[in-house]
Amino acid sequence: MSGHKYKGFPNTGRPVKIDFDVDGNDTPSSDIEVVEEPVKPRYTGVGKGLCFMSFGSGSSGNCAYLGTPRGGILIDAGIREPVKYHRKKKNPERQDVLTLDQAFDALERNGVSPDMVKGVLLTHAHQDHMRCLYPAVTRCKCSVFCTMGVMSQMVQRCRISSRIHDHHVPIFKEIPFRIMDMEITAFETSHDVKSVGFDIEYEGEHFVVATDMGVITERAAYYMSRANYLMIECNYDREMLLHGSYSQMLKDRVMGEKGHLDNEVAANFVAEHYHEGLHYAFLCHLSKDNNTEEIALTTMRQALESRGLSVGDGSNAASQNIRDIQIYALPRYTSSDWFVLA
Repeated sequence: MSGHKYKGFPNTGRPVKIDFDVDGNDTPSSDIEVVEEPVKPRYTGVGKGLCFMSFGSGSSGNCAYLGTPRGGILIDAGIREPVKYHRKKKNPERQDVLTLDQAFDALERNGVSPDMVKGVLLTHAHQDHMRCLYPAVTRCKCSVFCTMGVMSQMVQRCRISSRIHDHHVPIFKEIPFRIMDMEITAFETSHDVKSVGFDIEYEGEHFVVATDMGVITERAAYYMSRANYLMIECNYDREMLLHGSYSQMLKDRVMGEKGHLDNEVAANFVAEHYHEGLHYAFLCHLSKDNNTEEIALTTMRQALESRGLSVGDGSNAASQNIRDIQIYALPRYTSSDWFVLA
């Protein structure tokens, strides 16, 4: 049954912690303490907490922003490159996906300039997650944070400039690191390439990214279960996939342990591991061919309501804010709402 694609998650040990700070273009160091001047918040009308926006979520392209009043990070960079990067290609990037320029326009409208983006977290080396990585890091003059395994696969197997090495800051699974005032921990996920999720902590609140995984492993479940804001993959509806146009080989790949999560698995996990501190579930990476926002949201809502929970739609309406948890499906091709999370 698809509902059994994750295992229990007894806490088998806290992660080892190594403190080093990365702020802007500074070099990571474990033995040098940098005294920083206070930075005046540059958001307009935004409180002290986390802000979030997605610029596309799915096999066509994935990219999101998470920030604090001091600045923030991009999570993946798989949307379209600026025109100057692909003008001469025989097959330009698909036109229904946002460009990097459009993503930064959306950030600018919310008070975030490129210099406030201090890094790109990369989950894995598939084109829909790293297509515009090099233009992003050069535009922001920032670093890309990924494991050595992800970097190796990206350079060897993907079409990307080898100069990306100049921007790489190696990270290690379950060893926390810092970007400004956010402590970030990468954890392994089960996919068909080297892949990680991220637990991003700010002032005691955890934003957890869990996408592109065929099963929820014990260690992934540990981090996901403590999220206050969970970005969880809801890739496919099982019945749509089984009766759809995909070849049997592709169906088996999607449903396999190194494929993707279906709606039921994601919904059951969130419902079974709900706690009072879980405020939002952002449903991400919905398949264009084998899922719809309505089906994914309905499956998640029914699982949560079966636990006696009230479910909001993430609209920030007064009637919705009193609900136990908010759910919101990230759009495939367009920007999401701008979320002030705390």
